[in-house]
Amino acid sequence: MNSTKKGLHRLNRFLAACAVALLIAPAHAQIAKNVVGQSPWGPGDEIGALNMMSEASRLDALSRAASGKVYDLGVDLFVGMPTCCGPFGDPSYQIWMTHAPARGNGKGLSYSGDGLSMYSHAGTHIDTLNHFGLNGQIWNRVRAEDALGVRGWTKSGADKYPPIVSRGVLIDVAGAKGVARLPASYAITAADLREALEKQRTTLRPGDVVLLRTGLMTLWPDPAKYRLMDQAGLSLEAAQWLVDGQKAMLIGADNFGVESFPSKDAANFAPLHSYLLAEKGVSLLELVWLEDLAKDRVYEFLFIASPLKLRGATASPLRPIAIPIRPGT
Repeated sequence: MNSTKKGLHRLNRFLAACAVALLIAPAHAQIAKNVVGQSPWGPGDEIGALNMMSEASRLDALSRAASGKVYDLGVDLFVGMPTCCGPFGDPSYQIWMTHAPARGNGKGLSYSGDGLSMYSHAGTHIDTLNHFGLNGQIWNRVRAEDALGVRGWTKSGADKYPPIVSRGVLIDVAGAKGVARLPASYAITAADLREALEKQRTTLRPGDVVLLRTGLMTLWPDPAKYRLMDQAGLSLEAAQWLVDGQKAMLIGADNFGVESFPSKDAANFAPLHSYLLAEKGVSLLELVWLEDLAKDRVYEFLFIASPLKLRGATASPLRPIAIPIRPGT
């Protein structure tokens, strides 16, 4: 069998497995309790699992850097870029000049300035714990009546988030399956994650930032192809394995919502969001550029990102970076 036929055979087997997985997906009720979580870090906690970071853990991650090469994990922000939430009424990204220099003879001082208008969930960003709630509450059983004002939440906003410095791990699910990108609406299982980690010879550790590659950035930035409602992403079962079993601190992906769409839960259009943000206190990174890491097979790295101090915001734009660390350390 030549290489082309082998590739087609492997792809066909994968697609068949996808169909079976969709049919036998576990019931959401077995994983999501649909009850807001109470923080083990106390009644004043507003950042959830990010409390796993400490000065010691940051220093340990920093000390393992093995290269001066920096991988940029952020996407460009530009007018006409793909957006998740236009159908929900959220604004598109806009930029305009507020001051423009004269075009005369070009002599003397000139002054340029810009204005921006954007949805806080545009481009590469972090979802904060006030983004999704359940039954009138957000993470740590904070009630809307107590912490929601006319300008947003006073609890768990982006301004409360610290700079993030941690060991990061790429799980290249698409790469492990030998496909450019996962099929539409494919829900990544825990078995998929374990298989990819084994092929990469990578292990997870408590407090890791875990980034999942679906391959969907191969469609970026075409808004007709890179769209929300049929994206591949993480299943609830796999999220539970990462959070409860592997103690992941932060989970991100190269798609719009980390999870797969459309939801299989008729009562919840984004069950992974409510499960991780409201029940587990685990924040999400979305639209992370992972193609360069995958191409160079960099699976372990120093992850650095810092949210903007946007008071009360449900998300913050980010420009994360990854620096390779010594393997197996």
